[in-house]
Amino acid sequence: MTPGTTRRLDLVGALTAGGRSSRFGTDKALARLEGRTLLEHVAASLEGCPVRLLIAPPGRYALRSWLPVSDTRPGEGPLGALEAALSAAEQHTGPGWVAFAGVDLPRLTPAYWALLAGARTPDARSVLCLDAAGRAQPLGALYHTSLRSHVTTLLDAGEGRLRLAARDVVTVPHEAVTRVSPHALHNVNTPADLATLEAGTGQ
Repeated sequence: MTPGTTRRLDLVGALTAGGRSSRFGTDKALARLEGRTLLEHVAASLEGCPVRLLIAPPGRYALRSWLPVSDTRPGEGPLGALEAALSAAEQHTGPGWVAFAGVDLPRLTPAYWALLAGARTPDARSVLCLDAAGRAQPLGALYHTSLRSHVTTLLDAGEGRLRLAARDVVTVPHEAVTRVSPHALHNVNTPADLATLEAGTGQ
């Protein structure tokens, strides 16, 4: 899809980066795939979002047209980043939906996010895709800003699992994901994962 033709989405894009990358060995966000960093790949998937938030340590990364948002709970992982994203999104646009992604998923595409946006129902507050094993994936998902207080409660209780953030969940079948974005759920945790993706064999 050429620049300027991406479908506009009524979502706030939020990309979290700057974690420990302990299994990767170096800063995963800056690892390169096909000439671009993983950070840039995931950012491109969210270009249809009118407001885009980069949840990361101050000054560590730069993405044009992205608003920097400090992680309010450094070291708390993606659940802490989601809290910051939901809070910042509500401040910028009011109540609404956040497309929450990490650099772990460099094959996310605009079509993937459009699929999730189209799956929302009036009662939903989370939209998650199912992987090939039928497991709901909490990263690369939609969360409504009304979940912020729930996420804060989890964090205050010492909880760190992102999957517990989801409530009133709509799930998108794996088959639907693979039709529009075949490798979207290929998670890059190690250099070997990245090599598999480069070779075109990641699922």
